[in-house]
Amino acid sequence: MRIRPHKGLQIDGFTLGDCLHTGGFATIWDATHALYRTPLVMKVPTILDGYDGPTIVGFEVEQMIMPRLTGPHVPRVYAEGDFATMPYIVTERIPGDSLLKLFRSAPLAVEEVVALAVKMATALHELHKQHVIHLDLKPANLMMRESGEIVFVDFGLSRHDHLPDLLAEEFRIPMGTYPYIAPEQYLRSRDDLRSDIYALGAMIYELATGRQPFGEPMNLRGVRKRLWRDPVPPRMLKHRFPDWLQEVILRALEVDPKDRYQSAAQMLFDLQHPAQVKITARGEKLKQDGIGEVFRRWRRMRRVKGFGPPPADALSQMEKAPILMVAVDLSPEMEALALRLLQAVRRIRATQSDARVACVNVIKTARIGIDQTTDDAGVNLHVSRLVALKSWAAQFDLSEEQVTVAILEGPDPAAEIIAYAVNNQVDHILMGARGSSSTRRYLGSVSSQVVAEAPCSVTVVRIPSYAIAGPVPTAMVEDGADA
Repeated sequence: MRIRPHKGLQIDGFTLGDCLHTGGFATIWDATHALYRTPLVMKVPTILDGYDGPTIVGFEVEQMIMPRLTGPHVPRVYAEGDFATMPYIVTERIPGDSLLKLFRSAPLAVEEVVALAVKMATALHELHKQHVIHLDLKPANLMMRESGEIVFVDFGLSRHDHLPDLLAEEFRIPMGTYPYIAPEQYLRSRDDLRSDIYALGAMIYELATGRQPFGEPMNLRGVRKRLWRDPVPPRMLKHRFPDWLQEVILRALEVDPKDRYQSAAQMLFDLQHPAQVKITARGEKLKQDGIGEVFRRWRRMRRVKGFGPPPADALSQMEKAPILMVAVDLSPEMEALALRLLQAVRRIRATQSDARVACVNVIKTARIGIDQTTDDAGVNLHVSRLVALKSWAAQFDLSEEQVTVAILEGPDPAAEIIAYAVNNQVDHILMGARGSSSTRRYLGSVSSQVVAEAPCSVTVVRIPSYAIAGPVPTAMVEDGADA
């Protein structure tokens, strides 16, 4: 006998309280359990006597995916109920409502938009790292913890790389929320993490302008138009809108996934480094494309069946577009080591052409007292290092979108490198270690600390002792730590 949820219902040790939310596909109830002090909610799908196939399958998907997720950006799951009696998922209760009310108050100030966009991109990157593509990102599915982290909810349309895609197996219609659905989702693709990046771009557009980039289409025919129709540029809607932010938003909203950011981490990097965003025609647009260009796109896209296939899974896509951080010492005596770092990065990019290279140099400042602010020529030390680092990075012959430079300052170089890696979702750090016995003790401790504490893989490049006195061989010497 199937049980329907109601206040006071006791099931599997849980007692239902007030109904907190009634949606088209599920109800959310306050719940308590004698064994748990944590505030809880129970989500129960709305199963009627009509055609409930998508509701049932979507809830099965949630029950499969949510218990596998961890971290602050998803609700913690405590229990699940079987369809034989009453299907449910019990999770921690995130205080407050969704961010829908905040979106309805848009447009926000640019500073607020960027701050929230950074939080959303961070959460999305962490979700993708767990093999999950959400596929229904929208304001109503975003919440925020009291500590500030964005939390994703409602995984009924999601895709997990390691699980069967029940929705794709059983249904042939595009699924998603129309104002945020990506073009490839309309074309029935459910295996591309860049679909989430598109939705993220649509939400940032909405926060910045107070409008949805493609309005509120009521049917799939309205969604189809975004295959050839471009959104109104934010700079056309808001006076003095930053060109760099428009560049980020419109890049995320590109029709073809290959033209978007290839990972949420790369989008996050640009949001955190606006001065280094390369402004293209996207960022300079002041009006929509003309009727002639739109017509040409319509002729090209009206019969398209899909875009190029993405890599095998979400992590493979992210691994093709990593952020490589190169910590380089530009002092004259370290020229040979800097060359080896250059070669190491080139070798990695030979197989990962979408990699973003972040070049950094650290100025060690004094803990106490007055720091040296100029170099031997009397030029500001930060400026002179920046000029030298840009010159070194120019050897990669990459576009401004693919390479960035930053001068870090602090009393602990290793801590600065680690903090930069954490803040920018770096996937791999490359750094050098001196071979000289007189200086290796100092720099060795830096590389060892980075290896021990970095949140990602670290490659330490060193010039072997046999090469110091003679010609430098072409082979690279790399290891995992500076012993």
